[in-house]
Parts: sequence; C-alpha cells; structure tokens
Amino acid sequence: MNILMLHPHDIYSLLEPWTIRIKRIASEFVKKGHSVKLVYFPQDKKNIYKRNIDNNVEMISMDRRVGIFSLFRNIIKIVKLGRECDVVHFQKCHHTASLPALITAFIWNKPIHYDWDDWETKIFYYSNPRQKIVGEFINAFEKLIPKVVDTVSVSSKYITNLCIKTGVDSGNIFFAPVGADLKITENDSDYTKKMRKKYNVSNNFVLYVGQLHGGQYAELFVKAVHIIIESGFDATFMVVGDGYRLSELKRLAVRLNIESRCIFTGAVNHDVVLEYIAAADICVACFEDNDITRCKSPLKIVEYLACGKPIVVSNVGEVRNMVGGVGVLVKPGSSKSLADGIMNLLKNDKLRENLRGWGKERIKRKYNWAVTADNILNAYKKGIENKKLTCK
Repeated sequence: MNILMLHPHDIYSLLEPWTIRIKRIASEFVKKGHSVKLVYFPQDKKNIYKRNIDNNVEMISMDRRVGIFSLFRNIIKIVKLGRECDVVHFQKCHHTASLPALITAFIWNKPIHYDWDDWETKIFYYSNPRQKIVGEFINAFEKLIPKVVDTVSVSSKYITNLCIKTGVDSGNIFFAPVGADLKITENDSDYTKKMRKKYNVSNNFVLYVGQLHGGQYAELFVKAVHIIIESGFDATFMVVGDGYRLSELKRLAVRLNIESRCIFTGAVNHDVVLEYIAAADICVACFEDNDITRCKSPLKIVEYLACGKPIVVSNVGEVRNMVGGVGVLVKPGSSKSLADGIMNLLKNDKLRENLRGWGKERIKRKYNWAVTADNILNAYKKGIENKKLTCK
C-alpha cells in the first residue's frame, strides 16, 4: 500500500515532540511492507520544500508560513504527491495539513483518514483564551473534519464519543492509542550510571517527562516535590522537557526553596529522553481533570512502563485503562495526592520491584506502536471498502 501522511508541525523540532506519534506509525507501516511519504511543516523557512529518507520513510517538507500564496503552493505540491497513493492520512485538524489532505483525496478520489489524538480547540483556548477568531476557526475545522473523512482513528474513548456526537458511524472509528518501542527496555544499568554521574545523583531519582506548554500541569509535580522534601524524604527530582512555561516552573521551585533538589534539563531529543527514563527510580505523569486530559493517551505513560518503571499517575481519562493496575493512581489536580503516591513508592522497595515487571508485560501485550499501526491499517482497509461502495 502507498500511503501519504501529513502532519502540520515540524517532525524534527524538539519543541514539537507530539510529532513522535506520526513518525512511529509511519516507521511501523514501512516495517510491514508499505511505502510511506510523510509531509511535515518545518519551523525554519530554510528547510521548506526538501526531501530526505529517514528510517525508510520519505520525508517531504512544506511551507509553514501564514498566507494564501504559501497555502496554495503547498496544496499544488501535495496534490501531485497524492496521485499515486492508495490512502491519504492526516493528523490534527489544523488547516495547513487537513485542507491540502482533503483536497488531494477529493481530486484523486482517494480514501481519506483522520488521526484525531487531541481536542485541539480546547488546547488552543487553554493558552489563548482571548483569541476568539482563531479559536473558533480551529473549532469549526475540528467539528467538520470527522463528518467528511472516510475513517477516523482516536487516541481515547473520550474522543470516540466526540466523533459519535458529530455523526460519525461507529464502524468507521478505530481505537489507536499511543504505543512504545519494545526495544527501549534494554541497557537500564548503563543509562543509570551515565545519568547519575552526569547530574551527580546519589539518592532516589524521581522523574517527570513532558512538554512544558499549556495543558501539561508540571506545576503539580513541582508542588509535590516541596511536600515530599518537607516530609523528610531524601531524593532528587528532575523535569525533562521544554516549553514556554519552563521559566515559570523554575521560579516556582525557587519560591518553594527546592531548587537545589529539582533539576530542569530543558529540551532533550526524544531518543535521549528514553535514557533518562531508564535511569529513573520512579516516574511521574500528573494531570488535572478537564476536557484536554480526558482526551489524551499520554505517550510518557507507555514509555515509562516499557522501561519497567514504577509510575505515579493522575487518574483521568484514558489513564486507568493504560495503566491497568500496574501503577499508582492518584487524584487528578492534587499535589498532595501526587506527593503521597510518590512517597508510598519511595518507602516501599518491594512494591517498586513488582511494578517493574508488570509494566513491561502490559506494553508487550497491548500498548506498542505495532498494535497501533495495525489498528490504523484496518481503518485504511475500511476506507478503501467504503470508497469502492460509493463508486458503484
């Protein structure tokens, strides 16, 4: 099968790590014998309209700049790419990718697949509450797209319900949560020595990984660290990631007088992030309970589990299904509950050891990219069948 995939962001930017999903799915398609062209939109205009091969996937960059001329030129180029494809796939509702994808599928009468992994309207308004015009433009696209595509893959049951509310037939909705690479469980001891030496860590090492943008709630972790330290626990705490809220979190650590025990690494390449996870004693994923978090299947959780790490996670949305009893669930939005969960693991060596093995087994059975790719391939097959029926 020849597959044309589109993502509206920069797959090579450390500041846009959410592109990992489409890269991993594309790689799995290639492993399964399919041919993939992946279109993306780089941040730097010097990198537009370039092609390269990455893990046997053909990567093709477009122009991200705002304007009718850039959009029109992108559409022409993407339509040409779509002529020989069997299916068109795009992730997220942003018009820079979704509009060219829809036009391409329409012109060549190809099945069109939408990978819906987040509620983009809610995410936008979380960080930009006053930008109503842009927000409602995103909202209009996000409501329209499920109605006009052939099939939809979703990352959570909550998004499944959103699809059904827009009128999508449940038979055209396919569950495709995030996955982990099974190979990342290797060399734990080597990574532990490397990271402990690099950061001069000699005690328990508690890790938070994530984007430090809106809707990520890393401040819950920082506040929990203060509670844990005040309770007399000896540990080092680390935040791996970058974003516009990084400076705010650092100021919070100073205000709580925990900056000497809390390390902020800044942006780290995703492949290296896995080394940090492998080195940690406990890993944390904390959220509030709202429309944004109910839609997510957080990547960090499955990667923590794949590395065999004891985890403490906020019980919201898809999280309980992902963890499946192999982690400590805590009340969302509560630093106190989060701190209690972490302290429970810090003082219970036997529980930590039990959680290590259980987490790895869960990833092998269910939450890995090979399973996710198979589910989306089933969506493509359904889309092709639907297209044949409408053509008769």
